[in-house]
Amino acid sequence: MTEKYEVVIGLEVHVQLKTKSKIFCGCSTEFGAEPNTHVCPVCLGLPGTLPVLNKKAVDYAIMAGLALNCKINSYNKFDRKNYFYPDLPKAYQISQYDLPVGEDGFIEIDLEDGEKKIGITRIHLEEDAGKLIHEGNIDRSTGSLVDYNRTGVPLAEIVSEPDMRSPEEAYSYLNQLKKIMEYIEVSDCNMEEGSLRCDANVSIRPMGEEKLGVKTELKNMNSFKAVEKGLVYEIERQKKLLDEGEKVIQETRTWDEELNKTVSMRSKEEAHDYRYFPEPDLVPLEIDKKWENKIKDTLPELPRDRKLRFINEYKIPEYDAGILTDSSELANFFEDTVQEYNDPKNISNWIMGEFLRLINEENMLIKDSKISGKLLGSMLKLTNEGVISSKIAKTVFKEMFNTGKDPKTIVEEKGLKQISDEGKLDEIVEKIISDNPEAVEDIKNGKNKAIGFLVGQVMKETRGKANPQMVNELINEKV
Repeated sequence: MTEKYEVVIGLEVHVQLKTKSKIFCGCSTEFGAEPNTHVCPVCLGLPGTLPVLNKKAVDYAIMAGLALNCKINSYNKFDRKNYFYPDLPKAYQISQYDLPVGEDGFIEIDLEDGEKKIGITRIHLEEDAGKLIHEGNIDRSTGSLVDYNRTGVPLAEIVSEPDMRSPEEAYSYLNQLKKIMEYIEVSDCNMEEGSLRCDANVSIRPMGEEKLGVKTELKNMNSFKAVEKGLVYEIERQKKLLDEGEKVIQETRTWDEELNKTVSMRSKEEAHDYRYFPEPDLVPLEIDKKWENKIKDTLPELPRDRKLRFINEYKIPEYDAGILTDSSELANFFEDTVQEYNDPKNISNWIMGEFLRLINEENMLIKDSKISGKLLGSMLKLTNEGVISSKIAKTVFKEMFNTGKDPKTIVEEKGLKQISDEGKLDEIVEKIISDNPEAVEDIKNGKNKAIGFLVGQVMKETRGKANPQMVNELINEKV
């Protein structure tokens, strides 16, 4: 059935830049401090104070712009975005309006039917607002408190073109954007701490129509899944309105996780007129080619490039390369292991299997793991040399993961060395054959599955330490 409507989605993403100090003052940006302890007269907007631009924030914004294929503007300026809200002490926000740091970029995303290019309209710098903490029930009748610690933390706002046509595309775009920001290390992108926040603009129009439909803006979504679910719901809500002959109202809505639906925050009539005008206390910012090229020279290999290199250089499947390059930490872990033990596919299997399983079970970050690529490579060498069996390797790996000990030390301490002594194995195999005459008879009658049973019994007897290849050979010789 032909679709009746076309979905149009554009995203505005705020990325907190991980500078040590705020964008216009020297206050700390560290998360989690006692409320209102990382503040000063400048970020509180007290009379007579002047902002001083943090160069590191500009460096990070340029780097982000370059990583997103943007044209870096040689001349840009700061503006005052005027609105009143309790978490905005000056009653205006220093932002950039018509002359941002970067423009006209793009991100490539992977979809089931191939790649798609999503345009980036602009990336600009601005200061973050504070944070309201609401007490009591949902109508906030007991009041709200404000914490100004976040006020003045540098933000890069990244605005996409309305190029996405489904919630799935929006989800893929956000994941790719987050990955790029983490790779270039300009932000930790921690959504729980507010380091990355997303607003979505969504509208629908009759299929084939060029004119955009009436949009709604979705705000205050605290995860990519919430963005995706909010978009799915909002698209269906708008379709239902149009099918029933009603109009979509331009408004701001939010995703309610408990009600599992979007709810209205304010209508177009209540929307802000920000009355932008140039910030008089900051001179225009000039970014010359020398500055831009200096930043460009420090750009690391980006996730899509690294994925393609992994496929070509290490001859691993695209699926493996996609998982391994999902974060720079995991990609580094893989390459560190390859340097120690050159078997990329085997390494990939261990990382995607045992390593990520334990990471997920422990609910920990890769960077906090006690195991290193060098340790994993050393362990795989022991397996390859026949010092430990592949089954025992899993025991060694878990101990390495828990303690960070060298695999050779673990094998010695726990007596896990593989039994490859033919005389010793011969005795054990003789015993197992003697104890299982029915299995021996099955083998003689051509039922080869019974060989696996006998091997299993030997492994059980030796607690997984017998050399399985030698056991197989001995059983075949004797039976």
